[in-house]
Amino acid sequence: MYDRKKLYSCKGSVKSLSIFRKKPIHDLIHKNKSGSIQLKQTLNGFDLILLGVGAIVGTGIFILPGTVAALHSGPAIVFSFVIAAIVCALAAMCYSEFASAVPVAGSAYTYGYVIFGEFIAWLLGWALLLEYGLAVASVASGWSSYLNAFLRGFHIEIPAAFSNSFDPANGTYINIPAILIVFLVAFLLTRGIKESTRVNTMIVFLKIGVILLFLIVGVFYVKPSNWQPFMPFGFSGVLNGAALVFFAYLGFDAVSSAAEEVKNPRRNMPIGIIGSLLVCTLLYMAVSVVLTGIASYKNLNVSDPVAFALQLIDQNWVAGVISLGAVIGMLTVILVMLYGGTRLVYALGRDGLLPKMMAEVSPKHHTPVKNTWIYSTIIAFFAGVVPLSRLAELVNMGTLFAFMMVSFGILFLRKNKEVSQEGFKTPFYPVLPIISTLLCLFLMTRLQPLTWLVCSIWFAIGLIIYFSYGKRHSQLNK
Repeated sequence: MYDRKKLYSCKGSVKSLSIFRKKPIHDLIHKNKSGSIQLKQTLNGFDLILLGVGAIVGTGIFILPGTVAALHSGPAIVFSFVIAAIVCALAAMCYSEFASAVPVAGSAYTYGYVIFGEFIAWLLGWALLLEYGLAVASVASGWSSYLNAFLRGFHIEIPAAFSNSFDPANGTYINIPAILIVFLVAFLLTRGIKESTRVNTMIVFLKIGVILLFLIVGVFYVKPSNWQPFMPFGFSGVLNGAALVFFAYLGFDAVSSAAEEVKNPRRNMPIGIIGSLLVCTLLYMAVSVVLTGIASYKNLNVSDPVAFALQLIDQNWVAGVISLGAVIGMLTVILVMLYGGTRLVYALGRDGLLPKMMAEVSPKHHTPVKNTWIYSTIIAFFAGVVPLSRLAELVNMGTLFAFMMVSFGILFLRKNKEVSQEGFKTPFYPVLPIISTLLCLFLMTRLQPLTWLVCSIWFAIGLIIYFSYGKRHSQLNK
């Protein structure tokens, strides 16, 4: 005779070790509210919109419109931004529903844990670490370019060998300004999220003011002839451009990482996510139209296209202000994306998939200080040695994968009886989530084969870490 209790115990053990074990939503939220040291709930809807705008408006508006127009889309880059915005808007509504139903740190990783189980959650978390980390590195690289442009106005030159990515053939070895700015923002984040959002708010208003200055001055110098041909690379070029400028919209998903630090998250999370995306889409479209109207798209493949276009029309003082605004404005992108990454590492550590020290919170500042410095050091390395163009594509791959899985996850979230029906709901269910999933997959196919190869290596490393450490140390084993 079999011992029935032992048999049930064995079944329970097998179940607990399953890579597709899920977290109950009720337990997740309940456990999150208990404990001695927790993240403070200090943010409201307006804070979240500014956090989103701070993250989204940066490299995407100061650099990408020029380089993507020159190489892929031409003046039709405005359509590239519209297509990318549509994909992001669909994904944003899916994110909003998840953030409203599961107001816990970790973004898509946490949502995946609830819907798909631990293994898929780990892959999502690993993809987001790629997104947030390389987004910070790429913006830091772009920030370095604008800093050089600004300093040149004062006849100050940082040696090229120490202000560009690793390329010995061209005499460049390390981007020291990019490394330093990552560490500076990391220090600010360790002081506390409320302090960080105050700095973010001031810089966001300054950044929007600089963009409006460019639009007001530049519109008087637009030559419609520069918009001809409007679509020089064909519609295929517009789609390729959309896959690249998708990078410009990164940030609204980082807002969802703030869920544990938000007052009334069911109401405020959708406001922050969708509101910030709407504001940024209008700014991107306006800048694209004016930029390609001032200068021929053929001449815009430079590291600081907005300042470059203003110099062409002898508006050097405005170009100087724009460069200064870009130098200051990009700080908020680095701040919010680094914030999102550290909160994700915090969630992974708390769940046991990464070492517990990653989830340690400072009693003084209520921030995960240790994981902030560890994560920032790794990012600083990439910011210092990897070229901007390669970083941007890698970021897009990780992001599109996360967006696709979140959109697909809505189909399962609605069937989960533990989910509260009071929060935001994605409209036109199930059509909209399915369309969002397919559009993300389509844009992934437009990325370069090398990007797929590098990302495959990244996910292979993630699998090794999960099966050698995370699976055995997961909190669900207990």
